[in-house]
Amino acid sequence: MAHAGPPATTLDGFTPAHDFYVGIDSDGCVFDSMEIKHKECFCPAFIDHYDLQPAAKYAREVWEFVNLYSQTRGINRFQAVLLALDLCRKRRDIVDREVAVPKLPELAAWVGRESKLGNPQLAAEIDRTGSRELDRVMAWSNDVNAAVKKIVRNVPPFPGVRRSLERLHASCDVTVVSQTPTEALLREWAEQHLEGSVSLIAGQELGTKGEHLAATAGVASTVGGPAAGAGAVTSRYPAGHVLMIGDAPGDLEAARSVGALFYPVLPGREEASWRRFADEAIDRFLAGSYSGAYERELVSQFEAALPATPAWEVVR
Repeated sequence: MAHAGPPATTLDGFTPAHDFYVGIDSDGCVFDSMEIKHKECFCPAFIDHYDLQPAAKYAREVWEFVNLYSQTRGINRFQAVLLALDLCRKRRDIVDREVAVPKLPELAAWVGRESKLGNPQLAAEIDRTGSRELDRVMAWSNDVNAAVKKIVRNVPPFPGVRRSLERLHASCDVTVVSQTPTEALLREWAEQHLEGSVSLIAGQELGTKGEHLAATAGVASTVGGPAAGAGAVTSRYPAGHVLMIGDAPGDLEAARSVGALFYPVLPGREEASWRRFADEAIDRFLAGSYSGAYERELVSQFEAALPATPAWEVVR
């Protein structure tokens, strides 16, 4: 199953070798690592660095809703901070405790103009501006990375992943398309001896998932619009030969941005999703019968799995 040589870690280092392309998200999709990372690493640091201890219970629920249990699952960490703090400011349980939830306008401005949302880019912005606000964000992000390195280890892929990668290897270019830092991706894929099954590992430092797909699979034409799926034409692969596998709405959005097909790994039903992929969906993809009613049904199930409104706003 091994790829010829180590996987590339730059977008221009990717070279197509097959007629089919599969991009795969990592956290929560290949590895059962979303829960431990957010609950044990991201969230404690979020509560600590933004002084949310007086409402820690509710701040934790907000963080987990934003990053695990809603339609924003899987978003970039810096976008997640902004969204979570905004929800904290609006949540009655937190407002009633008179917690001073910070606002981060400089982070919002940087996120709004920068697509490569990683620590190196944030460090460059701090060097340019001397921002104390961004220093605070960097301290949080560094603590998250240190906690992930210390705590998240020996997390295996979901059952079905290895079999799927083995089946894809002979006929597809397979890449990792992620918003996790590249250093963590390389460590986690190597730890499970899976790095040889992919030709590229792309992390947050290389841009958005849509940018990863556009640079490797090729930019979709405007024929049929961005949601055309197999009806759109990519520059490097034939129509219907590009597939994104993901567990978050952002993965679906990235796929559609380049006219790619999408296979969802359903949160909470990951093992069944990978079993279905290995037993059924791969054959459909390679045979050209994936798009249409089959894909629409899968996407419909996926879109129904994650809510847009938090429970604390529904139940008063």
